Amino acid sequence: MANASTLVRAARKSRHLTQEQLASRSSIDQGSVSRSERGRDASFDTIDRLLAGAGHRLYSAPTRRDDAATAATEIRHQLAAGDKDRALRALLQLNDNLVAEHGLIRGVLGLAEPESTRDPAWDAALAALVAWRLSDEGIPLPQWVDLPNRFLSKHRNLDVDPADPVAPLAEVPAEFAKRGVLAWRDTFESV
Repeated sequence: MANASTLVRAARKSRHLTQEQLASRSSIDQGSVSRSERGRDASFDTIDRLLAGAGHRLYSAPTRRDDAATAATEIRHQLAAGDKDRALRALLQLNDNLVAEHGLIRGVLGLAEPESTRDPAWDAALAALVAWRLSDEGIPLPQWVDLPNRFLSKHRNLDVDPADPVAPLAEVPAEFAKRGVLAWRDTFESV
């Protein structure tokens, strides 16, 4: 699941709060919020207070698989390093994590709104993947998957390898096509 810094940042951003506002709501200084979001000062009490200040609660789920918020963080890191292959591997790992779980646990893996990867196509792909895999089991979709910033105005692929042919819409999962991401369905099949 997500690490504490990812949870705090995602909770704060989901409520459109600044670090200062979250600090005030949590009765914690802004420096502690900043340190918590950078992975420092991560005592349980501090994390619990910060999550509560953002209107969230920490729950435990019986899985060790990473969620969409954690995948987005890894994708953002890999894209910043210029490694789209590893970014794709992080997306595929999220797919495998979602497929491996069922029911409530699958839903939990898609629940927390991920931070932006700083690339609209990858943000749309994350939403598409979560919507696809949760819909497979009839699990209600989290609101973030249908936010306007999770859709592209023009279809495009993830540009992982310029030599890869562009997937025709007939070969693209419906949730990806709906969000404007041209990704081959067979890319997400387990091997």
